[in-house]
Amino acid sequence: MIPMLPSLLLLALAFLLLWLSTRQRRGLGLPEGRLVYEDSGDQRRLEQPLFAKDLNLVGKPDYMIQNKQGLIPVEVKTGRTPQRPFESHVFQLAAYCALIERNFEQRPPYGIIRYPERNFTVEFTETLERQLINLLAEIQTALRLGELHRSHEVAARCRACGYVQLCAERLRPQAAVR
Repeated sequence: MIPMLPSLLLLALAFLLLWLSTRQRRGLGLPEGRLVYEDSGDQRRLEQPLFAKDLNLVGKPDYMIQNKQGLIPVEVKTGRTPQRPFESHVFQLAAYCALIERNFEQRPPYGIIRYPERNFTVEFTETLERQLINLLAEIQTALRLGELHRSHEVAARCRACGYVQLCAERLRPQAAVR
């Protein structure tokens, strides 16, 4: 009986690690499957972002999960949890689905937007893909014509933007009133 003790301890440790892993995945709101990639930590870093030449599109989802249904992008959002996902977040997720399809030659059936209090599953339908392609074409046209303008009045959002130093329309700090 004693020679079997190390084997039983290893088996118990394996079950404990599996349980902890499952618990952590559920806490993150990730679907079942193998974590292929995450952009939120130092593990499994993509060397380069995903690129789709035909769409002139580049990006990296926060997570990619491989499950029975295929590669599933997961986008994590902070801030308040809306009643339904914001349209901009849906199109961002659709862009990741399109990038995955073009880079890994498998079409994600859906993606997940993870807000602090709720997850939304967004199907990657042909209709959503057409809407994404039309939106990208509109953006490219506006860029070519120099008609792309910021669409907000929120100073904190402007300061947090990755293009704030390049943007001619960035919001300027208000002078202190005396």
